[in-house]
Amino acid sequence: MPRRSAPDPQFTYRELDADPDVTAAQLAAIDVTNVENLTLGHLLRAKHRELELQVEMLRARDSEDFLGLSIELYGSVSPKLRAQAEQVLAAVLAAESAGSALDAEAFLLLAQEEIAHYREQDPDIEMHAEIRPDAVGVMVSGDTLLIGPDSAVQQRRAAALIHHEVGTHLVTQVNGAAQPIKVLGTGLAGYDETQEGLAVVAEIACGGLTAFRLRQLASRVLTVDRRVAGASFHEAHEALVSGGIPPGNAFTTVMRVFRAGGMTKDAIYLRGLVDLLAHLRAEGRLDRQPRAGHRLTLGPVVGGPLGVLGPQGAPDL
Repeated sequence: MPRRSAPDPQFTYRELDADPDVTAAQLAAIDVTNVENLTLGHLLRAKHRELELQVEMLRARDSEDFLGLSIELYGSVSPKLRAQAEQVLAAVLAAESAGSALDAEAFLLLAQEEIAHYREQDPDIEMHAEIRPDAVGVMVSGDTLLIGPDSAVQQRRAAALIHHEVGTHLVTQVNGAAQPIKVLGTGLAGYDETQEGLAVVAEIACGGLTAFRLRQLASRVLTVDRRVAGASFHEAHEALVSGGIPPGNAFTTVMRVFRAGGMTKDAIYLRGLVDLLAHLRAEGRLDRQPRAGHRLTLGPVVGGPLGVLGPQGAPDL
């Protein structure tokens, strides 16, 4: 575990699958200025700009330019969001003990069972799960749930993680890819925030949003805010530890935010949840149509595989 006098950790990254310059040239060759439908044209131009930002972030990986690009893409932390994160940590004082854990093989079986449930409704669904030696933790890439071979998932968190990754991320990818506008499968510009908000609501709906998880989301927000303000890795780590976050968990949170030069994406989980709960309290709905869970932002529409939740499904933070 890092100490005050220790140097900042050095990040190592895998080789890029594609040359950013080649990808940028391919992107520049796509003309989205002459789309006749005004709404569709606006959505495609916004997506085009988001892809340009992502390519620029790959070019700027581990440089001083990365943080500014990350803020442009994912935003930073508003004073209101920071206050909400601080309120969560003040109100949720203690996390539960870790309890028993599932290894990668056991969690893979749960994921495959969940995928089989969706295939009972549509045998043609392209949705997969696998253990990958180059994966760390649990994440979705395209239509596949990737599980790192060393992954350990708390038993009490397993169902929530399944609903987060499979029931939200994989299902909306499949739903979007089935639409005439194929970009809905990969997600429109800014969809991440609504997606992660929906995924955390799925955790709430299955009773799996634990005290540890809620404190984790709040800690991510505060760490992003500290990184943007210029804190060092160790200053950010010590701030979390002094706030009651276990050192190992604090290290992982800070590592996620400081990677590549400053990844502000981790603030969108709590921000997306707060915005979505506000939508539900205002009597907004989550569409229960079988294929309504496209990867849109909360602005155009809110859709997902969760069914309908009324304001009573939106507890106070």
